[in-house]
Amino acid sequence: MNEKNEESPRVRTLPNPPPLPVAFTSSRQENTFAFVARKSAVRKYCYTPTATKNTWDCLFDEGYRADVSINTDNGGILYAHASILGINSPVFKSMLSLKQSRRHGRCGHQRSITISGVPAEAVQVFIRFLYSSRYEEEKMKEHGLSLLVLSHAYAVSHLKRECEWQLEQRLNTENVVDIFQLALLCDASRLSLLCHRFMLKNLKPVSATEGWKAMKDSHPVLEKQILKSVIDEDIKEKERVRKNNERKIYMQLYEAMEALVHICKDGCRTIGPHDKVLKEDQEPCHYAACKGLELLIRHFAGCKLRVPGGCIHCKRMWQVLELHSRLCANSDVCRVPLCRNFKQKRRKQNKKDEMKWRILVRKIVRSKSISGAPFFSFEST
Repeated sequence: MNEKNEESPRVRTLPNPPPLPVAFTSSRQENTFAFVARKSAVRKYCYTPTATKNTWDCLFDEGYRADVSINTDNGGILYAHASILGINSPVFKSMLSLKQSRRHGRCGHQRSITISGVPAEAVQVFIRFLYSSRYEEEKMKEHGLSLLVLSHAYAVSHLKRECEWQLEQRLNTENVVDIFQLALLCDASRLSLLCHRFMLKNLKPVSATEGWKAMKDSHPVLEKQILKSVIDEDIKEKERVRKNNERKIYMQLYEAMEALVHICKDGCRTIGPHDKVLKEDQEPCHYAACKGLELLIRHFAGCKLRVPGGCIHCKRMWQVLELHSRLCANSDVCRVPLCRNFKQKRRKQNKKDEMKWRILVRKIVRSKSISGAPFFSFEST
């Protein structure tokens, strides 16, 4: 019986461990600052519950065993813990280490830090955030600019990102100039870019605000740079429109070349090669340029002034035929009239005209990327 009692603890099985906690998502702030334990093989992830965050807030509010006093502009004093400040901010860590070295081993002496230039309430929100990574929405709206400055000055990157995001959502005509200047000072590149784009799109109402007038008085160079960027953006927009219009023209020319091959090879509606029998009930043509080319070809066939330089419509037809010959991949099997003749005539053209045709053909090819197409080839240019 004694032996059974002695062996019973050995055979007793251990209970199964509880399951790992599921991913916790409650708000954008908590998701952003969720801690991930990458080095642990057992605990792959975890989250900070609300009760723990409340405990950290309580630690700040009560100042239990605080060893740092923070002086603000209005003469107020906040109490904090050096370990909390130092672990969240390398700037605080350096400041507190320096003050620690100057104490020369004196015990019971509380270190002091002064944070000036921003409202005292903004300092309180800033320090509280270092404890629990939380803030009140109304406080962020009221002190967003000050918190951006503090997070940049004390290198609190996660708060800086949050401030940038919050300010991005609140851009308007009245505050965009102030936010833009502050974003430049705080090296918030994305925020400054969004502000700059906003000002370019709404320059007239923005330039009438008090913020713009203040910037004009205090930073005239910055105002000139913004106005210059408006001019540059306008030039770029006109250039984009011009290139788009050119590309549309080159696309239309390419489609006209396709339609010409289609007419001369297969026939379309009531016009086509002499050895083709056109069907009256054929399907509608999907080439938009066919109708115009059909009229042009009929005019060209019956016009008495179809020599180059005579009729303007015939001149256009000559140009269409020559352009086709420069794009054609194989003149020996091509059904388009005069294709081979134009290729032979090309040798007698002067260099200036030849260069103009080459530039045109290259632009058409690049606009459609037709190199290696069934009927056209970039190599033929």
